[in-house]
Amino acid sequence: MKARAADHPSKVLFSGEKLLPAIAPCEHIAGNEKTIRKAMALQAELGGAFDLTCDCEDGATVGQEREHAAMVARLLAGNLAGRVGVRVHDLSSAHWRHDVDVVVGEAGAQLAYVSLPKCTGASDVARMSDYVARRHAASGSAAPLPIHVLIETHGALREVDAIAGLPQVETIDFGLLDFVSAHHGALGFDAMRSPLQFEHPLLVRAKTQIVAAALAHGVVPAHNVSLSLRDEPATFADARRAREQFGFLRMWSIHPAQVRPIVEAMQPAHTEVAHAAAILLAARAAGWGPIDHQGDLHDRASYRHCWTVLQRAHVARMAMPQAARHAFFD
Repeated sequence: MKARAADHPSKVLFSGEKLLPAIAPCEHIAGNEKTIRKAMALQAELGGAFDLTCDCEDGATVGQEREHAAMVARLLAGNLAGRVGVRVHDLSSAHWRHDVDVVVGEAGAQLAYVSLPKCTGASDVARMSDYVARRHAASGSAAPLPIHVLIETHGALREVDAIAGLPQVETIDFGLLDFVSAHHGALGFDAMRSPLQFEHPLLVRAKTQIVAAALAHGVVPAHNVSLSLRDEPATFADARRAREQFGFLRMWSIHPAQVRPIVEAMQPAHTEVAHAAAILLAARAAGWGPIDHQGDLHDRASYRHCWTVLQRAHVARMAMPQAARHAFFD
C-alpha cells in the first residue's frame, strides 16, 4: 500500500531540519548553442539523470556577451525536458546583471538554478542572490530560484560556512582550476588533475572544508571537473574517489562522454539500495519504531541514512525494489 503523505520518510524522520536537495549527481556545463542542444538531447535520452548548466561566463565570446545571453534564454524558453540552469558572469564583470536580466527575466519559469562564479565572500553571494531573486520575482515567478555557488577564491573558501548558510543556496561547487591558479604558481599544473588534486594538503583542506560546510547546512557539495575529457575510466575514478573519500554527492562534467561515468560513480551500490529499501519498508510497517532487521538494530538514525540512499538512487534513475518505489516515490 502506498504511504500516506504524513507517513512519508521526509515527513516522519526529519523534525523541522533542512532536507538535502534531491538533485542529480552530475552537472554538465555547455557553452555554445551546438553543445547546449546536444546536451539537452542527451538529458532527454537519460531521463534527466543529470542537470545542464548553460554557460554565459566562459562560454560567451568576448564582445558578444549580450547575444550569448539572448541565445541561452531562447533555448531555455523552449526546454520542457530536464533541469537546466545558467552560469552568469562574476560580480566584477559588467555583464552579470545583463545575464540575469535576460535569462532570468525571459526564461525564469524554465530555469532550475543560477550558478555564481568567482565570488570572493558571502557578501558577494548575498548581493548577487538578492538581485537574482528580485529579477525572478519581477518576471512573475513565485517560487524562489536556487543558487549554486562556485568556491574558486581564497576569500570564498575562508567564508564557505557563511556562504552555505545563505538562503536559496542549493549547491556549493569546488572550482579547482581557478583555485589552483589563485595560488600564484605555488601549485603546479599537476594539481589540476589526479592524483595530486586528491593528495596535496592545500587541496585536501579545501575539499574537506567545502563538503563539511555544505552538509552542515543541508546543501549539496559538488566536485570539480575532470580534465580527462574522453577517458571514461579516469572520469569514473575521479568521481568515485570524490564520493567515497571526500563525501561529494555531485560532480561537474565538461564533455558528454563524462556524464555516464559520473552518474554511475556517484550513485549508491545496487546492494545498498536494496538493503535501504528493505529497512525502510520494515520500519514503515513498524510505525517507524526500532526494528530488528536481519539481526541488526535499526532506528530513526539509520532510517534517515537509508532515506538519503533511496533519494540518491531515485535522482540517478537507478532501479530499486518496486515496493519501495511505489511506497515512497510514485
